[in-house]
Amino acid sequence: MNAIDDLALLFLSQHPGEAGAVLERADADDAARALLPLPLTRASEVLTRMNVDAAARTLRCMDASWARETLIAADFVQAARWLAYLDDETSARLLADLPAQSQRNIREALEFPPGTAGRLMDPRVTTFREDTTIDEALEHIRKTKNRKITDVVLADEDGRMTGVVSLQSLVGAPKGAAMGSLAERHRPVVNPMATRDEVVELLNRHALASLTVVDLEGQILGILPYDALVRAAQHAATDDLQQMVGAGKDERALSRPLLVVKSRLPWLLINLVTGFIAAAVVGLFDATIARFTALAVLMPVVAGQAGNTGAQALAVTSRGLALREIRVAHWWRVCRKEMFGSFVNGASVALVTSVCTLLWSHNVGLATVIGVSMVGSMVIAAIAGASVPIVLTALKRDPATASSIILTTVTDVSGFFSFLGLATLLSSFLAAGPH
Repeated sequence: MNAIDDLALLFLSQHPGEAGAVLERADADDAARALLPLPLTRASEVLTRMNVDAAARTLRCMDASWARETLIAADFVQAARWLAYLDDETSARLLADLPAQSQRNIREALEFPPGTAGRLMDPRVTTFREDTTIDEALEHIRKTKNRKITDVVLADEDGRMTGVVSLQSLVGAPKGAAMGSLAERHRPVVNPMATRDEVVELLNRHALASLTVVDLEGQILGILPYDALVRAAQHAATDDLQQMVGAGKDERALSRPLLVVKSRLPWLLINLVTGFIAAAVVGLFDATIARFTALAVLMPVVAGQAGNTGAQALAVTSRGLALREIRVAHWWRVCRKEMFGSFVNGASVALVTSVCTLLWSHNVGLATVIGVSMVGSMVIAAIAGASVPIVLTALKRDPATASSIILTTVTDVSGFFSFLGLATLLSSFLAAGPH
């Protein structure tokens, strides 16, 4: 070993940060050969200071025993990051060579709960240092295959995010400029345990092309590209849609029958109870219905209009809560808007309904009853549709959880009660005409 080799080893051993910056620009085979003479702890330290992509490529070029000892010597979270950048075959081969406990630790670090940012992210985030030139960055990106890149992330020597550079800014920058001069310094980040709803909120609030995932120390774990953000928004919307009608959010079109039973049956039983409540309301006015059989024919019309009105208010309010357009404190403003809107809509629909009922029954009393009760039931339904998701949110419950079942109960009861109750009060008026 000559003096130059001794100097190189001294540099690699004593200055791991600077050494990592040099080696990540070198060919992966050359970087692996340079690290080979170092003690394992020193080699792991230099690899840790390199950006994760370059470190993974260097690890792949090491011989099997050297790579195995390096992974064992490294922190298992860092080892998991390196393996995540490798293709599945190489990652599985390296992982299989490790002791059982190391394998378990690394697999746990690679797995995050379903529905979290960690599960949705791509761990192969393209990172550069602040002093990397535009030409060097573009040269590296040209070599990157099978990876969609919209933003690149800047990191310090400890792997902590310092900024983000969009691909558009990078392509349009003058040659020789440093990446740090193009960085956006206040780009939102998310931790790996953040829920899909939190990811969607950030997407809607900031109109992001990507979202960086970092741990509690700010070290970069991965990136959520735009297509992953869109998928998260789609899944959040469909989950809410399923939960609103009492289907489990984990249920899919080809789910096992037992999962279907488990997720739906409890809500079907609850819906059965609410159906009996609505039937009990109708039973209170059985004498009135017996006297005026036309009421039985028209009851579904009133309840149906109330149900549609409530569903419209529910959908708009739930969307507002999901997109953080409104908060619980906006309850009165939302209800007031729905109340006035439904009153005008109700009056318009009630006028048409009353005219049709009059032409059909030739009974002015019946036409008046259905018109007035329709306005009242639609106003009540709109207030209920706006209130149900807000109340559930105030109670720290998911506003999408079977809210339509609760709303259906309110609209049926209010529709039947207003229509039949008013008919009972005005029974003498109804008797004045044919029925």
